[in-house]
Amino acid sequence: MTTRDNPLAGLNVIGGRLCLDFVNTVDTHDTYIDEKLVAYTDLVWWALRVGVLDDAAAAPLIAAAEAEPTRAGEVLARALEVREALYRLFAAARTGEAGADADVRVLNDALARTLGHLRVEAGAGEYGWRWAEGTELERVLWPVVRDAAELLVSGELRRVGKCCGNDCDWLYLDTSRNRSRRWCDMQVCGNRAKARRHYQRVKGGGGRGGDGGLP
Repeated sequence: MTTRDNPLAGLNVIGGRLCLDFVNTVDTHDTYIDEKLVAYTDLVWWALRVGVLDDAAAAPLIAAAEAEPTRAGEVLARALEVREALYRLFAAARTGEAGADADVRVLNDALARTLGHLRVEAGAGEYGWRWAEGTELERVLWPVVRDAAELLVSGELRRVGKCCGNDCDWLYLDTSRNRSRRWCDMQVCGNRAKARRHYQRVKGGGGRGGDGGLP
């Protein structure tokens, strides 16, 4: 497998944080519209898309998953459990509510499995972080879990926004000066909302319908 062959190469990456882009691997979290992660291989393709893995690291993971399909399925199920817990935690934070204990527990369990693989690496006069090497199938999740924990305890949490588009639960870090961002991508959901509003006006309805409050 190579990055050039990636079926998720065209996936929009707009979250502004790795963990938000992971949450955005499905369009809606109640009906699971356009689910991107239907097999363990998809986790690897996603990690290649966002730069978590390179080709050299991805190939051994695919081979390991093929050798242990049951284990690969378990890791995928755990990844989806973590993703949905993160979505609910960020959604709760957006409304000023505390996250559910069960979701916090899912994250903390994943964090406990993650941090033991984090290493300090010496460089030329400086030090940095790196992840342990190997073919542990969960390694795709390690950077996501760490990033999610850091975002949740940071001042940036209040900048997490949700797309106003129909059938779109995508989250993003709103870095606009007055936090006025409304869409995951103006060229996608924003334009769809404009088209709906135009259609309603042509019909003579004149209402906002499902345009997400587009002015």
